[in-house]
Amino acid sequence: MIVSEVFAGAYTLKFNSLPAYDEGSVDNHVYDAVYGKDSEYRFTAVYEISVFLTNDLLKRVLIRAKGGGTAIHKTSLVIEEDLIVICCSDTVFCLSLPELTLLWNTKADLATCFEVFKYQSDYIVHGELEISRLSRNGEIIWQQSGADIFVSTKSNEDNFAITDNYILATDWDNRKYKFDFDGNIIV
Repeated sequence: MIVSEVFAGAYTLKFNSLPAYDEGSVDNHVYDAVYGKDSEYRFTAVYEISVFLTNDLLKRVLIRAKGGGTAIHKTSLVIEEDLIVICCSDTVFCLSLPELTLLWNTKADLATCFEVFKYQSDYIVHGELEISRLSRNGEIIWQQSGADIFVSTKSNEDNFAITDNYILATDWDNRKYKFDFDGNIIV
């Protein structure tokens, strides 16, 4: 099932979530590359990423990670002119465009990476247990956690926001946290 189709310049990117992916299945596509550490356990998140020029498939890769389950949505990835940054379970992957070559992958949360946002030349990651800032090279610049998970019990409330002046995160007990862009807590 195609979860998302995005246009990036002359290219079309297709993202498929494969929750029932079985590495040994004869029904699998042939992939140009598979990214993510090998594991004896089933991967929590497996995504197929394909890049097309017109209708011609140029490359198809698989990314996979363990940790909490994730989904592909508009804030789970950042597409720039020459790269894709995407959350997949507990890891953030960065792939070149249009080659889909792995540039880096960083375990950015102990459980799950929900969202990633571009901030200046870096990336802010909204994780279940941590808010992180990653460099353009995937290095963790800083991480902050709270008293509980960064998920709100109120489904109609946005529990994470990036403003001009700070990052706002809400935890399970509805505590609000403000972080500056250097990772300091704003009181």
